[in-house]
Amino acid sequence: MDVIAMARELGKEMQKDPRYAAYMAAQANADADQELQDMIGKFNLKKIDLQNEIQNPDKTQESLRAIDAVLKEMYAKIMGNTNMIAYNIAKREMDSMLSFIQEIITAAANGEDPDTVEESTSACSGSCATCGGCS
Repeated sequence: MDVIAMARELGKEMQKDPRYAAYMAAQANADADQELQDMIGKFNLKKIDLQNEIQNPDKTQESLRAIDAVLKEMYAKIMGNTNMIAYNIAKREMDSMLSFIQEIITAAANGEDPDTVEESTSACSGSCATCGGCS
């Protein structure tokens, strides 16, 4: 079996993993939560309002702070939604699995024995948005 075929098999096996199933279910639940989707839509519109206000030559610090405060409140409500919480937990687990798979592949590509690669103990979530940088 060549490496591409093996990668396809890995993909199929990954889809059998309970973390994948949990992630897909959480994503479907979040997508089906109309209240959550409405909040996200309103949040995105408010972000546009902020961008427009930033470009407004007559803007004031007070107007920017007011929009920012509303955005923070909206974000907190979104992140506090039960389906969003479940989605973020499942995504973190999925990202962790994918990160470990990537560690194994990278180690093997660098000549290391893939059987000896252990999952990193770093706090990396797999998302560069929350990271100060890789070491």
